[in-house]
Amino acid sequence: MSSSHSYYYDESLYDETDQKIPETDASAPKKEVKSAKTGEDKVVEFVIGTQGFAVDLFETKEVINSPEITPIPNTPGYIRGMTNLRGVITTVIDLQAFLSVKETGTTGEVKKKERVIILDPSICHKAVGIVVDDVRSVQNYREDEIDLNDRAGERYQLGVIKKQTKTTDDRTRSELVILLDIKGIIDKIKDEL
Repeated sequence: MSSSHSYYYDESLYDETDQKIPETDASAPKKEVKSAKTGEDKVVEFVIGTQGFAVDLFETKEVINSPEITPIPNTPGYIRGMTNLRGVITTVIDLQAFLSVKETGTTGEVKKKERVIILDPSICHKAVGIVVDDVRSVQNYREDEIDLNDRAGERYQLGVIKKQTKTTDDRTRSELVILLDIKGIIDKIKDEL
């Protein structure tokens, strides 16, 4: 990948839980997410309800704590509202509502850490963020860990990541993480933004 990435971090604008994601060169091809050195795909992994999801790292700009969001009257239920993000009016989309993800397994003992993933402007040509329950991390996955053919009839799904994690008792646990087509989602709702 030939694009260069710049990092910007102003401590006065973030707290310790906000994460900057490398900005991308808008002219770089969007489907090429593999690291030139490792041949791995880079994704931002997050949770909605109890389900793991991921989006292409290079389609994101940053992750912030959920800001104060002003509702917008007469908009679809998946438009949470808008927020002023450092002087830029940003539309906030509720992915749980858009994807009709049921909130299962959440109880009072599970504390949500709602976050907003700000999308790269080249994806939507305006400031847009997506609300998620929590952001896990930025992950690298090998090609053999991502099944790009397993779309299960979902048009906003690029594939499924087969993730292996260690439990606290040192056992291996398998999990499936849905790789979302965030550009396809934005293209579908761009007239609403």
